[in-house]
Amino acid sequence: MRWISVWRRNMLVWRKLFAAAVLTNLADPLIMLFGLGYGLGALLPSVEGMSYIAFFSAGQLCTATMFTASFESMFSGFSRMHGQKTWDAILYAPLVIDDIVAGEILWAASKAWLTGSTILGVVVVFGFASSPLVLLALPAAFLVGLAFAAVGLIMTVLARGWDFFSYYMTLFMTPMMMISGVFFPVERLPAPLVAVAQALPLYHGVELVRPLVAGRLPDSVPLHMAVLLGYAAVGYAAAIYFARRRFSE
Repeated sequence: MRWISVWRRNMLVWRKLFAAAVLTNLADPLIMLFGLGYGLGALLPSVEGMSYIAFFSAGQLCTATMFTASFESMFSGFSRMHGQKTWDAILYAPLVIDDIVAGEILWAASKAWLTGSTILGVVVVFGFASSPLVLLALPAAFLVGLAFAAVGLIMTVLARGWDFFSYYMTLFMTPMMMISGVFFPVERLPAPLVAVAQALPLYHGVELVRPLVAGRLPDSVPLHMAVLLGYAAVGYAAAIYFARRRFSE
């Protein structure tokens, strides 16, 4: 449980920058939610029995959680590891690199959960979801954050410079957002792209959250949870492996 010290250290630093951090993490997803949700919603009929803005809000919740977890684990994590040398300083304490990796992943997932839960609050306040089942989206958002935090930290321990993250964002995150059911039902895609989407973590996050926003339980819950936990576990193991190699150089 030594990772808790790393998690707490990051939380205390973030708390000092709370206002700026909240604005940064929430402004873009909320602008997208209301801009696209209301704009396209005025032109589109209901989608899967939901108004378009309600349909889109579930995808936007997962997307915002993904971006917060990824940015925290990559850009902030790389700053602590490479620029500020915080990781080197922590290693002088009775902690090992495994503790730092676990603390960074769980901190990024926690911060992403705060983003997702805030957007969920907006969704409820504006009446896009009214069923008590929507509260189950909170643990689902944490799983999404955990999966992307773990994968993002792999990028961090492999990166030699800031530009490295552009490849991950452009070649993985952006295409995934387009095909994972955020903006339209995945079934509208060609069959090969549907198969690709079903292997990606964002798709499974959306499949968990959207039915809850609509007021019903998702199908195949164990499958969706297993995929998200699988990405988190494999990402955690790979991040530890590459971090050990990097800090033994």
